[in-house]
Amino acid sequence: MQKRSGMCESCSNFCYDEDYDEYYCQVSLDQDEMGNFLQGGLRDCPYYMYNDEYSLARKQ
Repeated sequence: MQKRSGMCESCSNFCYDEDYDEYYCQVSLDQDEMGNFLQGGLRDCPYYMYNDEYSLARKQ
């Protein structure tokens, strides 16, 4: 699976906040990473992890 910043919906770091009724990325980006992200400079997210809830079951 490719790591792309536009694939946040399938990332395990993409979480839902019930208090604010919105989704957010739980990864804390530093100032340079956030600047690159906002300017569109990040093509691939280095923190992307495919949200596969069955991965542990396959290993058993």
